[in-house]
Order: sequence, then structure tokens, then C-alpha cells
Amino acid sequence: MRLTRYFAGLIVLGLLFCTFGCSPEGDGSGEGGASPSGGGSDITIAVIPKGTSHEFWKSIHAGAVKASKELGVKIIWKGPQKEDDRMEQIKVVESFIARNVDGMVLAPLDKEFMVRPVEQAVDAGIPVVIIDSGLDSKKQISFVATDNEKGGVKAAERMGELLDGKGRVIVLRYQVGSASTMAREKGFLDTLAKSFPGIKIVSSKQYGGATRESAMKKSESLLLQHKSDLDGIFCPNESTTYGMLRALQQFDLAGKIFFVGFDTSETLVKAMKEKQIHGLVLQNPFMMGEEGVRTMVRHLRDRSAKVEKRIDTGVAMATPDNMDDSEIKELLHPDFEKWLK
Repeated sequence: MRLTRYFAGLIVLGLLFCTFGCSPEGDGSGEGGASPSGGGSDITIAVIPKGTSHEFWKSIHAGAVKASKELGVKIIWKGPQKEDDRMEQIKVVESFIARNVDGMVLAPLDKEFMVRPVEQAVDAGIPVVIIDSGLDSKKQISFVATDNEKGGVKAAERMGELLDGKGRVIVLRYQVGSASTMAREKGFLDTLAKSFPGIKIVSSKQYGGATRESAMKKSESLLLQHKSDLDGIFCPNESTTYGMLRALQQFDLAGKIFFVGFDTSETLVKAMKEKQIHGLVLQNPFMMGEEGVRTMVRHLRDRSAKVEKRIDTGVAMATPDNMDDSEIKELLHPDFEKWLK
């Protein structure tokens, strides 16, 4: 009888142990490779920008946070500090593959260099949405970005209007391998050649690089070479626009040469109000981050659902004359602090 009671006690203890101690392992953080089908809170998405310092990326981050809160999913925001650190971005992607996140939303630093790590992620069962800048691969589920060539076209049309179709212009490029800015530069140069043959490009082979400081140094060099006979300047992103603005101010040329740039920041908006910048092509980075996460969640929750392969987040031209219009004002002053507190 005692033996029977002993074994019965062991069985009860075993049942109690399984009830309270046999739940699936986890670190309690909601991170890792939980199945997306288990509910929104089980989804973890890595959002990987090109860099983390410029206001453009803060807006993308804010949009991604908004989508994650509204959809009940978790995002992990991590990227290289500098926008030319390709090896660091690869390490970030590889770390998320090892972590087995449910999906990645990536702004690739280089359209070719980032193909291998992205395809490794997809082959490991982690879907990828590309945002901001293109990738030479067909394995991503969607591409969410500005029509960058159209942005370059708008910049050229603004320059042609400012110069009345005649003059000498320089283009300070961003950096080799950046698909988004290469498309903008192409749209600008092709449109000037086709629609404004009276405008001569006197320099279009120089690159500002990944930082404002490197862009300013290159801008100073270009202005020293061409300032005596120069009518217009185009820069294809925020850091090159900022660097060129500072160089123009330093040489007391701000406002005296027509200047069209790309993207927004407090400094650039102030300069446009003072007519030191005559046009800014505006993207919608907040929408880019938001739609990138929303597109990934749609895919994860229903793998059979149709996801658009290309989502255009829009492009607009801001000028000193329209910068107070409600639609333009919202793009010039994105409220990312609301979501990044």
C-alpha cells in the first residue's frame, strides 16, 4: 500500500512539474523566432537603415514605430552609424539571421554589395522588404521607396525654370553604389540634356561621400574651381545638400547661385526661407518606414496574400513660394519625435 501511494505521489509531482515548468523556453523579451501565425505580439521585425544619424532615418524609424504599435508587432531598429559602412550593415543583417527574426525591412547601402546577405536571409526563411534604395535581386517580397528618377526629373525642371533654360551647372553626386541617389542623378542629367539643351553641365563626376563633413570639403573644392562662372548646383541627398550649403555660405555665395537639393532638415528649411536654397525635392520617409513594416506584416500573417512588388511613397518639390502650403509643410517638418520618445 505504501509503495502504491509512493508511486502515485511521484505521478502527481510529475504532472505538477509539467503544468508549471514545461512551457516553451524564451527570454521574455518578445524577441526571436516565434511563429507569426501565433498572433501579432509574436512577430519580431528587424528594421535596418543605411545610417542612424540623419533626420531622414529618424523619420523612417518613426514611421516603422507607428506601424508596429498599430499592428501589435515588435521592431528592432539597428543600422550602421555611417552611411558608407557596408561591412557593418552586412554584420547587422547576419546577426538578425542568426537571431532568426521573423522578417527584415532593409535600406541597402549598396545595390550589389548587399545582395548576398539579403539572399542568405531569404534562403534561411526570413522574408525581406527593401526600402529607400534598390537592390539587384528578385528575392525581396517588395520594394517601398520614392520614384527616385522622377525626383531627379523634378529637380531638373526646377533648375531649368530658375535658369530660364540657359546657364552652367554642377552636380555633386552622393556615393558609388547608392541606387537611390544614382537614379536621382540620372533623372536630373537626362532631363537637362533632353529638355534644356542650353544648360551646360560643367562638373558631374565628383562625390560628396557619406557625411556632411566630406560633402562640405568636396563642395569647397568644386566652388574654388567653378565659382567664377557658375549659375546652378544640384545635390541629390540631405548630406550633400547640407555640405554644399555650408560651402556656399563660407564663400559668400549662398543665394547668388541657384541651388536645388534633396530632402529636408531644420538647416535646409531655414536656408530655403532665406532663399539660399531655391528648391528641395521631398520624399516621404515616414511613410516609407510605415509601409515597409505594414507590408512585411501583411506577408507574415498571410503568406498567400498578394503583396505589391513596388510601392511608390511619392515625391514633391518644395520652393520658397510653396513651403507654407499644408502638404509641403508636413513633409518639410516631419513629427518624428512623437513616435521616438
